[in-house]
Amino acid sequence: MLSVRALTRVSRAGYSRFRGVYWGWNTLSHIDNSTSARSPVESSQGVSGRRVLFSWVSSAINSVGQQSQIQGSDEEERLDPFSLVADELLLVGNRLRSMVVAEVPKLASAADYFFKMGVEGKRFRPTVLLLMATALGAPLRAHDTAVGYVSGELRARQQSIAEITEMIHVASLLHDDVLDDADTRRGIGSLNFVMGNKVAVLAGDFLLSRACMALASLKNTEVVSLLAKVVEDLVTGETMQMTTTAEQRSSMEYYMQKTYYKTASLISNSCKAIALLAGQTAEVSMLAYDYGKNLGLAFQLIDDVLDFTGSSASLGKGSLSDIQHGIVTAPILFAMEEFPELRPIVDRGFESSTDVDLALEYLGKSNGIQKTRELATRHAHLASAAIDSLPESDDEDVLRSRRALVELTSRVITRTK
Repeated sequence: MLSVRALTRVSRAGYSRFRGVYWGWNTLSHIDNSTSARSPVESSQGVSGRRVLFSWVSSAINSVGQQSQIQGSDEEERLDPFSLVADELLLVGNRLRSMVVAEVPKLASAADYFFKMGVEGKRFRPTVLLLMATALGAPLRAHDTAVGYVSGELRARQQSIAEITEMIHVASLLHDDVLDDADTRRGIGSLNFVMGNKVAVLAGDFLLSRACMALASLKNTEVVSLLAKVVEDLVTGETMQMTTTAEQRSSMEYYMQKTYYKTASLISNSCKAIALLAGQTAEVSMLAYDYGKNLGLAFQLIDDVLDFTGSSASLGKGSLSDIQHGIVTAPILFAMEEFPELRPIVDRGFESSTDVDLALEYLGKSNGIQKTRELATRHAHLASAAIDSLPESDDEDVLRSRRALVELTSRVITRTK
């Protein structure tokens, strides 16, 4: 077995070649990694009546569910990435709750809705960013007083990126739930369901305004531009999803572009911001970006799988949500390659319960779920390779954080909720 350090030496030589070969055929090859402007590629009652069919489809496609495993995380002791930054996550959580206090009680209650203890989620994005900060060499502690002050100030600024990212993420969830007419989120009633659409939209806007204030306080124009572009990408991705033509609904390229905008842009550009604040080189900053981009894409691909294979209880939101809203995701696109008969159903946007039933039947007979998992695994491997290609280090905290980031790539593709 190779150690993490040995893997780093091996992968650094091969990462660019592997990445180049991969992007040569991957559908996301056209996504620009720069911060310049990018042009986009041009009700639960019905569900209950289909549970028998859905149960059959879910059983069939779950059988391929847990085949994808990234090797390497078990070469040394298996890490819990979240426990490594647990203390910092508490600090970040407390600061988030203090940052969303508002003068108007109802707005304060709405803004704090998903930051309260017990419903704040696992803080996946802040965990990634705090681990990335250490993986790039920002120490958690320093013995020299002067060095300790500088590193402590840097760490606080990087923690701010984690807080800003989480506020942008939660704001996007609040807005998405309004657009999707969702009634649950994180296992509880969605904010729009509990307080109404208007309050939910205003709460999301309020979170974005607080994120902007925190971003401005960093006084780093490059980082401000990066995260401002993220908000633009979120809006672009949501608009792409709402305004698809029949041709675009059947395009894997369009789907992956939209997925980058809606999910991967936030984590990739936030990882890059962590590197920029630390004064890293352009090459290292792009490795951080590549990790976040591919991790984000893998995460969303598995989300798309779980929408078909998971239960509402395990997901904390309704299953079959996408197809119920006429949204085409990777499993259906892959199934359509095997069964062209799906195309007219997709073109109609699953407008009837019969269309949904037929789509699920074709999906159950296809390799759509398996191929989606395989694509997620390829992106997870790219994320892992980016970490292995970072400059060598003998610092134990740095190496441990890098191993934790690799471990996260494995957890993303094997998760069940």
